[in-house]
Amino acid sequence: MRLSHLFTKTQRNYPKDEISKNAQLLIRGGFIYKEMAGVYDLLPLGLRVVKKIMNIVRKEMDEIGGQEVSMTALQNKSLWEKTGRWSDKEVNIWFKSHLKDSKEIGLSWSHEEPMTRMIKQFLSSYADLPIYVYQFQTKFRNELRSKSGILRGREFLMKDLYSFNATEEKLDEFYEKVKGAYFKIFKKVGLKDKTFLTFASGGAFSKYSHEFQTICEVGEDIIYLDEEKKIAVNKEIYSPRILKELELREKKLKKLRAIEVGNIFKLGTRYSKALNLTYINKKGEEKLVVMGSYGIGIGRLMGTVVELFSDEKGIIWPLSISPYLVHLIVLKGGDKKLFERSEKIYNTLTQLKVEVLYDDREKSPGEKLKDADLIGLPIRLIISDKTGEKIEWKERNKENTILLTPDEVIKRIKLYEKNSNSYLG
Repeated sequence: MRLSHLFTKTQRNYPKDEISKNAQLLIRGGFIYKEMAGVYDLLPLGLRVVKKIMNIVRKEMDEIGGQEVSMTALQNKSLWEKTGRWSDKEVNIWFKSHLKDSKEIGLSWSHEEPMTRMIKQFLSSYADLPIYVYQFQTKFRNELRSKSGILRGREFLMKDLYSFNATEEKLDEFYEKVKGAYFKIFKKVGLKDKTFLTFASGGAFSKYSHEFQTICEVGEDIIYLDEEKKIAVNKEIYSPRILKELELREKKLKKLRAIEVGNIFKLGTRYSKALNLTYINKKGEEKLVVMGSYGIGIGRLMGTVVELFSDEKGIIWPLSISPYLVHLIVLKGGDKKLFERSEKIYNTLTQLKVEVLYDDREKSPGEKLKDADLIGLPIRLIISDKTGEKIEWKERNKENTILLTPDEVIKRIKLYEKNSNSYLG
């Protein structure tokens, strides 16, 4: 991609009411555009990041047996009334509207009810189970406050998976598989050493649910972490009794701020009972399906990465989700052949299917270098009068630079990608 063709531009400023670092940097870098509080558009660079996160999540969901669907955001009032979740007293974050015939509808904030009703059409016998269905879907939540950038939006992209099992034992088995898959996801996006399984309130069916909390100073949640056991307890359920049940010692716990990047719940038969989702077992008996729900906020993951991997100059993208691998810059000077050289290396890398963002604009060297730091791609290549026939190589997360021949650049990129692929599994 040539920067001269990209319709977006970097910004030196950001909206005055934007106090979160993730939104400030993503707006300045040309990744997102703010429509209003809690509502953001994805621009080309931001969409590339989101798609890469989605592909990482999709791979792990497919590997544990998930089947991807895409469901409507418009919600049927009568369906949600059956579970008691249409009432504003039970759920106070609905966006609601009316059709032309005055029928009331809602915009989805979750999908347990419609997913359960859909599965009813395809389930009759124990032979049809288990069923694991997931989607990437825009959710709408009428939050009272939205001051954390893309960490807490009123409209956001979420991966939600729903499991349908014959027994509680089978639910427990799958629940553990999801835990493992989630840790693989957080490792691949660069959050491995900062994300911990956290015990939280469990609702009607299970004593505990589990959150995946990433340690971050701007996090809205407070957790108590045992670093040796690598588990934590959410402040909302923290008590001596809970610590005893989980075999945690108060003296070993650290009180930390964190961002919830995922959660998993054992739903049991709450929704299958309310919506009559049953199956016939081997004995010919009618039984309720046992359910689970598993969420990851895709935009929230992107925002969390920006909060943690950035400096005073801009973003520092992990290779796995960076919009491009290489930021190629030509600093024009007295040598008329500079442009030809930069075009040649750009075309070579493109032919090798290396993802390159090529700064071919008529801008000053200082402006180009500042933009490169702000956008934060893993590798920066500079062609200038000073580099001669060689190319300056600099990695965004390192200070040192080296001069390489074009052939050496290509070999080094291949090695860089190989090491990354090994890390990604």
